[in-house]
Amino acid sequence: MLDLSVIILTYNEELHIRRCIENILPIAKEIFIIDSFSTDKTLEIAKEYNNVHILQNKWENNYAKQFNWGLENADIKTKWVLRLDADEYLSPELIDELSQTLPNLTDNYTGIVFPRRTVFLGRTIRRGMPAVKLLRIFQYGKASCEVRMMDEHIQLNEGDAIELKNEFVDDNLNNLSWWTQKHVGYAIREAVDLLDMEYDLTGSAKNDEIIKLNSQAIKKRKRKHSYSQKPLFWRSFAYFIYRYFFKLGFLEGKEGFLWHFLQGWWYRTLVDAKVYEIKRKSEGNREQIRTILKEEYNINI
Repeated sequence: MLDLSVIILTYNEELHIRRCIENILPIAKEIFIIDSFSTDKTLEIAKEYNNVHILQNKWENNYAKQFNWGLENADIKTKWVLRLDADEYLSPELIDELSQTLPNLTDNYTGIVFPRRTVFLGRTIRRGMPAVKLLRIFQYGKASCEVRMMDEHIQLNEGDAIELKNEFVDDNLNNLSWWTQKHVGYAIREAVDLLDMEYDLTGSAKNDEIIKLNSQAIKKRKRKHSYSQKPLFWRSFAYFIYRYFFKLGFLEGKEGFLWHFLQGWWYRTLVDAKVYEIKRKSEGNREQIRTILKEEYNINI
């Protein structure tokens, strides 16, 4: 067992929570479920495990705020913390690598980055998008989650990060109806993120603080800034073409087509539609955009 606590955010995750907990039980001293008042069997399942602790906090439509609340309110006594979503798990190879690496790290390393494997409809999707590497383990008290509507990352307050070679897995078991409904909700948050880049709604400079992130996250953020400057609707179509044909996404079969079409074109077109609607209503006025977001979407920015 490692000197490691795990924080998992949940809301109606009965389909995934047992798989997630049992995956990390052999290596985690404590597991903290930060629940947004689930109405299914999520908590009933979590209570079966002795070292799982449940805290509940109202969801404010912001992952970073909920995670940081968990960091502040969970009784964490370990040196290291792992952020894990309920539909994620560590590969056996990563568990072995962590078991060998974590106890031997020198104190100047305060974060650990590892690659993410995406599974969609039971198929691992590798072609058609860049490899994603995320900082998911950090020394307690030396990192937090940057507060953004979307694309939030763990940022270190001090020290350096080391990169491991083995993967954690993002494998959601819900059906496509659930998936599309979830992304309808994501779309407004993504639209706010893009509008913030264009209008600086939060009052911070566009590239502030990205230097605090790991290099892969910085590159991703810069690509997103570049994407935000491209013409509406054209950019979502071009992004799909790039992923599906130029990055060989078509080699991933039917599952690959659905993934790249739904996540790379349909979703991003929906985001652009939200951006277009808000810009049309506000006539490009920054204060009016804020008003629309508050009154129509209950988003304060």
